[in-house]
Amino acid sequence: MRAGTTEEDGRIALIQSDIWIGFPRAEQVLDRLQGMIEAPRQTRMPGLLVHGASGIGKTMIARNLSRKYAPEYDPASGITRTPLLLLQAPPAPDERRFYLHILAAVGAPATALSARAQNVASLEVRVIALLRDLGLRMIMIDEVHNLLAGTHREQRRFLNVLRYLSNELEVSLVCLGVSEAVDAIRGDIQLARRLDEHHLPNWRDDAEFSDMIQTLIAAMPLEKKSNLKVKSLKQILALTGGVTSRIFALIKDLSIDAIVTGDECIADDAIAKWTPVWSRHANAHRRLEMTGL
Repeated sequence: MRAGTTEEDGRIALIQSDIWIGFPRAEQVLDRLQGMIEAPRQTRMPGLLVHGASGIGKTMIARNLSRKYAPEYDPASGITRTPLLLLQAPPAPDERRFYLHILAAVGAPATALSARAQNVASLEVRVIALLRDLGLRMIMIDEVHNLLAGTHREQRRFLNVLRYLSNELEVSLVCLGVSEAVDAIRGDIQLARRLDEHHLPNWRDDAEFSDMIQTLIAAMPLEKKSNLKVKSLKQILALTGGVTSRIFALIKDLSIDAIVTGDECIADDAIAKWTPVWSRHANAHRRLEMTGL
């Protein structure tokens, strides 16, 4: 192992940062979302439910779109235009908590409001007024499967809130979550009818997966080209279960090792020896249990 340099440290920091890789399945969702946000206002705006396994890339897509439609200050009106509002669903389907979360997200926290002004009805009026002034075009709710933590009645009320906001503001509604949330969304027939479904499957052993790996490795700041065998691609798939976040973690980990060791490429033997990050702590924990510590 060689001593690190400023240049190497910079490359490692780049690898450790969020990296957007525009592989086709992600770009397909982005194109669809962009078409929705640019669509003219209408009585019933289009909506979308993006679902798939945890770590498959839903949040990555949502954040990429939110950067494209970041808030912009309009000096003429003195108003910050916010075409897209990206929120994370509360841990449980709580209307009041959700409205407070929206106020905080748009820079209007309710801490200065009286207790009476913080009831659900008052918060609803305040949120609608503020969001209408922002020129909102789309509301994205990430981790929407959190609503499963509530009772059936609480889930229905929360879904009613989402549908109401979409109707009242004439904005597109986009929900992102694990596939288990699909049944909950379908429990509200009116909302389910306006939310098209887009499933993001785990990666499989096919040309699309091979292309994605090549694109991801090419994005790593390594000095040499990595020529992986088909066997290594199959091993990557087996190690990660075809989950995007785990694939990224594997390639990033091996890329950093390649810089530190001076190999400057990801080799087949490095993949063969690699231990999944998500299993290392589990193995250590099992060893502690065996020693009685």
